[in-house]
Amino acid sequence: ILVCPADGGEKLVTAKEYANFVFRFELRLEPDSNNGIGIRAPREGHTATKGMEIQILDQSGPTYGPMKLRPEQYHGSVYDVIPARTGFLKKPGEWQEEEIEANGRRIKVTLNGVIILDADLGMVQEPEVLAKHPGLARKSGHIILIGHGSRVEFRNLRIKELP
Repeated sequence: ILVCPADGGEKLVTAKEYANFVFRFELRLEPDSNNGIGIRAPREGHTATKGMEIQILDQSGPTYGPMKLRPEQYHGSVYDVIPARTGFLKKPGEWQEEEIEANGRRIKVTLNGVIILDADLGMVQEPEVLAKHPGLARKSGHIILIGHGSRVEFRNLRIKELP
């Protein structure tokens, strides 16, 4: 088990870069867990904008539950850009199964057997969003476990490269 501790903000970065891939893993959240998976990201810089961040969030917790989150802030979303479907997270403390597939311009996120995001990055056309998120144009980069100062556990991480 890899643990992102509540007092940490470090990143775990793959040694190599990936273009097209399937990344499967299990994760366990605590109430209010907030984290992210960077994809096609550079080693340095703000992962969510210089690459892309797939949000990890217990949006039903005591902090985030009452908040008025934007749709693109919920678990499984391409953070700040494309919203994911909600309602498929298990309770905090239970292991979740997640899969992120990046294949060309298509990003797909499956959570506990349900596709919660299936989007073509080409659908993002707003100039202000594209300016804020230049990483949407990246064709390859690292996969990064991003710490946001809350505890999240990961296990059974697997990466399969696609042609």
